[in-house]
Amino acid sequence: MTAPYRDAWLDVTSGVAGDMLLGALVDAGASPAAAQQAVDAVIPGAVRLAQASVTRAGLRATKVDVEPLAEDHPHRTWRAIRGRIEEAGLPGPVGDRALAVFGRLAAAEARVHGVSVEDVHFHEVGAWDSIADVVGVCAALHDLGIARVTASAVALGSGRVRTAHGDLPVPVPAVLELAAGWEVVGGGTGELATPTGMALVTALATECGDLPRLRAEATGVGAGTRDTPGRPNVVRVVLGAPAAAASGTDQETSAVVLEANVDDLDPRLWPGVLASLLAAGASDAWLVPIVMKKGRPAHTLRVLAPRQRADALRDLIFRETTTIGVRESAVRKTALQRTWVRVPVAGGGEVPVKVAHRGGVIVRATPEFDDVAALAAERGLPAGTVLDAAVAAAVAAGLVPDAALPAGASQDS
Repeated sequence: MTAPYRDAWLDVTSGVAGDMLLGALVDAGASPAAAQQAVDAVIPGAVRLAQASVTRAGLRATKVDVEPLAEDHPHRTWRAIRGRIEEAGLPGPVGDRALAVFGRLAAAEARVHGVSVEDVHFHEVGAWDSIADVVGVCAALHDLGIARVTASAVALGSGRVRTAHGDLPVPVPAVLELAAGWEVVGGGTGELATPTGMALVTALATECGDLPRLRAEATGVGAGTRDTPGRPNVVRVVLGAPAAAASGTDQETSAVVLEANVDDLDPRLWPGVLASLLAAGASDAWLVPIVMKKGRPAHTLRVLAPRQRADALRDLIFRETTTIGVRESAVRKTALQRTWVRVPVAGGGEVPVKVAHRGGVIVRATPEFDDVAALAAERGLPAGTVLDAAVAAAVAAGLVPDAALPAGASQDS
């Protein structure tokens, strides 16, 4: 089975909620079972994802409902949700994306209520259905092989809405916080964008704009709960090979590098800082040992990020480290084309192998370590043993440097 390198563009010009986005991805071909499995890993036995075909203002769409299977306790801290996601054993991209989404929600709620991020207590966004929406969407993106997400301007709505904090104007404060740096419009009456939906868009998408140039492969339409005459209450998604991949060239994108020199942070905190930056949407984050004035040992923190994530990541650096200044420089990032091929591992199970290639010729093939570690834990084996087996399986499948891509993998991926 091959998961091609794809882009996904989200049409959220009619608004967005977590269930709408999940419905659109399922409608575009994502496996409902994969989404359910990921949700069960985080909140086992709590909910069931049920899908149905519906119409919204005369347009067919897929509606995904989160049906509770157990009593819900709606007030949860960011620390508790983070712990559930981190301990769930999800594939790396799924867990990282889910943490990035809830991290943005936590930061927005903290600013709205004037508390620290760790003290945030979620209400609506902490309920089982919102956890299911976030984790389900991230699992669906992984199942579809989506490496890059972009989105349109977001319709926020107008009027007033009743929440756990009382009667509030639309857009509610958390949505406005999450909308910082994004293009938004009113778009209609009522709450069109929920905090969960807005967090998913702004945490997962790297750019805001019209449909980019790509080779369209699939589309999906996800339905909201209301059926508003004359205005389809839907989210649309378009999947396809990015323009550079469709023409057989490497992927070139603009990015920024954020830097800070730090000489007074407890070194035990650095692993958590790097993990938080990656979860918040950084493409990469690393430390370089340096010697500062007066011979003081220190580190330079460097963060490679999409331009859309720069402001949020800069804020995170100030919050999580002791630096009082962050430098920024523009860079151009060139990435090899990528595809994923699942290979059977001796003893049972499969592991996805990331295959980097140029013009249909393999440059490098590497098993995804998070999936290796999860399979090792499931089978009660050392991770090194399963990693060796996965490497051997990749070689046996012909996934070696200078070889042609196998027949099941597209050169346009």
